[in-house]
Amino acid sequence: MIDKLIIFDTTLRDGEQSPGASMTRDEKLRIARQLERLKVDVIEAGFAASSNGDFECVKTIAEVIKDSTICSLARANDRDISRAAEALKPANSGRLHLFLATSALHMEKKLRMTPDQVFEQAKLSVRFARNLMADIEFSPEDGYRSDPDFLCRVIEAVISEGATTINVPDTVGYAIPELYGNFIRNLRERIPNSDKAVWSVHCHNDLGMAVANSLAGVKIGGARQVECTINGLGERAGNCSLEEVVMAVKTRKDYFGLELGIDTQQILAASRLVSQTTGFVVQPNKAVVGANAFAHASGIHQDGVLKARDTYEIMRAEDVGWSANKIVLGKLSGRNAFKQRLQELGVAMESETDINNAFIKFKDLADRKSDIFDEDILALVSDESVAHSNEQYGFVSLSQHSETGERPQACVVFTVAGKEVKGQSDGNGPVDASLKAIEIHVKSGAEMVLYSVNAISGSTESQGEVTVRLQNSGRVVNGVGSDPDIVVASAKAYLSALNKLQSKAERVAAQG
Repeated sequence: MIDKLIIFDTTLRDGEQSPGASMTRDEKLRIARQLERLKVDVIEAGFAASSNGDFECVKTIAEVIKDSTICSLARANDRDISRAAEALKPANSGRLHLFLATSALHMEKKLRMTPDQVFEQAKLSVRFARNLMADIEFSPEDGYRSDPDFLCRVIEAVISEGATTINVPDTVGYAIPELYGNFIRNLRERIPNSDKAVWSVHCHNDLGMAVANSLAGVKIGGARQVECTINGLGERAGNCSLEEVVMAVKTRKDYFGLELGIDTQQILAASRLVSQTTGFVVQPNKAVVGANAFAHASGIHQDGVLKARDTYEIMRAEDVGWSANKIVLGKLSGRNAFKQRLQELGVAMESETDINNAFIKFKDLADRKSDIFDEDILALVSDESVAHSNEQYGFVSLSQHSETGERPQACVVFTVAGKEVKGQSDGNGPVDASLKAIEIHVKSGAEMVLYSVNAISGSTESQGEVTVRLQNSGRVVNGVGSDPDIVVASAKAYLSALNKLQSKAERVAAQG
């Protein structure tokens, strides 16, 4: 029997809990399609009971994705579980993921429940869920900081009630690899029915050890599922990084001895899609997917790689999706070539009209820069989806004047509920003037907590990708805009963020 490691991706649920990383339904679906191409075993699509928007996201993904198990998080109560099960009805393969805190700190301060009450609720919630779905995962929240005796009691009970996966989260990133691995192993050895469930690990990166802890849980503890996110996305310092875990197990198969179902050549595409969708830029020295991950600056290293790649490279760049021979589109490329590239990038357009609109924008961009890279296309399509989904604001045009010694001026034309308006302002620079020109008319009162610029590809001709993070009345949202003109990209990003602020969908903070 093949000893397989199950990859459980929670980018769309736990990853989305990063401040400003919330995604629209279309964005989530696009990422889910890429995760399916990546051949992720389980996709945690959201927390269906948290809002109507999240319910619809989970339901839509369950309808569309056929090759991966679709999972919804739920608190350990009948309402949440019923709501999640309803959202998962269309799924070929569905999973309910129940969580309930078991650490003394969480039970006393957050739940205000006694250990006996938590034990009963855990048991009854799994029993209720098991009547709705066969695939049940249970997570004792803050499991690593829980009393081992109590944890054994709870886990034995939920397995007896029908839980098929037991996930032991290091919810606050407190674990040390050896200690965490031994913790999982001791639980499995002490619990009589531990062999009736798959054991899973879910580690946060607060001390920078999420990947190491997860791998220790696998190697020492015997876990056979890892919960992770693309680019390590997640609240605070993030989650265990999918690409790092996968490539560690693949590259060091001599040590782990485990099989993976992942198509690793789809890793880079997934990384770029998540980065461009959320506005969370991947650091250049990030393992596996960073721009410098396979770059060699040292002369000695370069000489060694040229003579024999394995002198300094332990994995091939092509294996994770990097390619030195990409076909670059340009202004002479036709609609069919553009459409084919969209399919290769996993971008699904709803209609021929949408494809035509995107192609028009592609040709416009091609007139402004000679080479169009995959990153350009993803940014262009992302802008297109925002334009279709916005409820309130849309970019039309911008003019600005800036010269040394004079205060910059900007005029921005944009739509409000379909009607064109014009805003004008001065500012400390052309970007500041442009955003003030919008805000003077909109009067959102939002505070800008992040402004970030990233070049989509490596030249001065590149499109600039701008991320604007706004905060207002407790809501934090990201807006992303791209354009060869960085001032225009900034205005698009600001309007995108304002549109997200218009969405009043409430979320219930949850952590597994």
